Amino acid sequence: MTVALIVAAGRGERFGADTPKALIALAGRPLLQWSVDALRAVASIERIVVALPPGVAAPAGTIGVPGGAVRSESVRLALAAAGEGDPVLVHDAARPLLTPALAQQVIEVARAEGVDAAIAAAPVTDTIKRGVEGGEKGEDEGGGARRVFVAETLDRGALWAVQTPQVFRRATLERALDVPREVLAQATDDAWLVERLGGRVALVEAPRDNLKITTPLDLALAELLVDGNPA
Repeated sequence: MTVALIVAAGRGERFGADTPKALIALAGRPLLQWSVDALRAVASIERIVVALPPGVAAPAGTIGVPGGAVRSESVRLALAAAGEGDPVLVHDAARPLLTPALAQQVIEVARAEGVDAAIAAAPVTDTIKRGVEGGEKGEDEGGGARRVFVAETLDRGALWAVQTPQVFRRATLERALDVPREVLAQATDDAWLVERLGGRVALVEAPRDNLKITTPLDLALAELLVDGNPA
């Protein structure tokens, strides 16, 4: 059976709220509760562990643990409290519009032979350019402003915007997380920790409305999506 870990310990500085981001309300429910409700609807998930900010109680029916200083440290702490379960699903509370169908699809791909992990992701549709500051040496271009110039245009056909959930074979995730804190601090997602060990990570195409709430504009868009698709 699968065990699910929800990362909800972020303070949400970029959002500008005076409350932990996971507790911000979307259509009357905290962001965290949306993810809990979606994962509860997945029959193969046996238990849910939530990494939380200080002083925040775990939602009913879940196991709460204090979050770490960085994201992947929160995952490591939640996994240690999870008990038995394989594979392991990791999801960000900041993605409240997760559907049970997407979670189950990623779980099924992660269980396939020859796959160490599977991650939800969306194909990139924008043209992506890599930028560099200043001239060849990044010098100040005058007036105190540091200009950014195009270094190259990337092939968007090979690019994917990564989301969660991400699902891992348990032994693979445990090994990937068994690294010093400075390595955990570099990880913007847990799949990177598996990649650096040479693990095979499968991409599962996900809808763009599985969006991440980072700013008030994101929350407003999520409100519109919820209003258009009431539960």
